[in-house]
Amino acid sequence: MSKKIKEVKEKEYHKKLIKRRKPNRSIAGDILLYIFLAFVAFIMAVPIIYAVSNALKPLDELFKFPPRLLPLNPTTDNFSDLFVTMGKSWVSFTRYLFNTVFITFVGTAGHLLVASMGAFVLAKYEFPGAPLFFKIVTVAMMFTGYVTAIPNYLILNKLGWIDTYWAIIIPAIASPMGLFLMKQFMEGLPTSLIEAAKIDGATEWRVFRQIVLPNVKPAWMTLIIFSVQRLWNDPAATFIYSEEKKTLVYAMSQIQGGGIARTGQGAAVMVVMMVVPISIFIFSESQILETMASSGLKD
Repeated sequence: MSKKIKEVKEKEYHKKLIKRRKPNRSIAGDILLYIFLAFVAFIMAVPIIYAVSNALKPLDELFKFPPRLLPLNPTTDNFSDLFVTMGKSWVSFTRYLFNTVFITFVGTAGHLLVASMGAFVLAKYEFPGAPLFFKIVTVAMMFTGYVTAIPNYLILNKLGWIDTYWAIIIPAIASPMGLFLMKQFMEGLPTSLIEAAKIDGATEWRVFRQIVLPNVKPAWMTLIIFSVQRLWNDPAATFIYSEEKKTLVYAMSQIQGGGIARTGQGAAVMVVMMVVPISIFIFSESQILETMASSGLKD
């Protein structure tokens, strides 16, 4: 009986809590807010809609002025022509796709693992030189890829990694962005939670794998978005010379540079290259929001 009374009290408490959290807005204010959000969403979606519609336009509509947002006679000829052109290459489309997927997957997984482990040590342990090391990481974020391109090339050439996948993967793994992001997020993780796990006999690796990583899910999902976007769109033309090791972006860019006759194929290329980053972003965004809504650990 006492259990039923307790459940009823909990339900009443939750109802009061929901009422207390209900924003004090009028119906007209809610309508205006939704209209504004719909307008902003439309503005943000226009570039994607325009890219997809261009890929579905026949060649004569692509050169019309003023340009139309939606095609009058939608067709998939641009995509079929694109795959026909790719099929004529002496390196197959699947080979380009494999190169890109392999570099993106290994680079992202390696970057996530190395950045997470390094951030865990910097955030939750004190050792000589830790503040200086983190300052070096922060300063390294100030330099763009154009500044570090020549030193990177010289180092990779010395290691014999030029014209290999590792010329793209290793610099991606060592990117300071992931370490900075993960470290800042892990500092908010309760130290008492880690200490309690160690008292129960958990090893360092178990603490990191089963306690730390699940509680910093928003950080590493965000890191996945940035890493996938960077590696998927990397043409890798500076470090990889063999045609059979080229990425899909490089092959697509060659098609885009084929002149006016390939304008439609170039529009199809844009859509093909957008599919994976947008899909990863949509999936990761839902995971981030779900984790942020269900977490909130504090010391």
